Amino acid sequence: MTCRTYEIGSLQQYKYVVILSEYKGDILLSRHKYRTTWETQGGHIEFGEEPLDAAKRELYEESGAIDFEIEPLCDYSAGVEGTEDWANGMVFHAIIRKLEGIPAREMAETGQFNVLPQNLTYPEITPVLFQYLFDHRKSCEFAKGH
Repeated sequence: MTCRTYEIGSLQQYKYVVILSEYKGDILLSRHKYRTTWETQGGHIEFGEEPLDAAKRELYEESGAIDFEIEPLCDYSAGVEGTEDWANGMVFHAIIRKLEGIPAREMAETGQFNVLPQNLTYPEITPVLFQYLFDHRKSCEFAKGH
């Protein structure tokens, strides 16, 4: 599987949202109740739903976040090279101020990390998206300094 990032709004047709979440200065990931691996919050955009609304819904459903700031970060496409098995999504960045219990649906727990753990559900995608976030931060800091 390969993951590519694009400037926000480049792809226009989206199937998924991914939220790169921070809580108290750490990366906040979720663990699905049927897996032992960690993942970002996110999922399918429902019919008629805007990506931002899907991101807010998924963030709450998969982390219990009730007070947060969220904004679009980039577009991404993930798939298998040499095939037509690709899907587009929009990536959001969230700063969470308050969590409550995770709704009892998919996720078993959340975890805070100062670096990405090795046991990721999507190891070909998650590091690429977080690298985009870190690079984006550096370019914003550079622009502010000049």
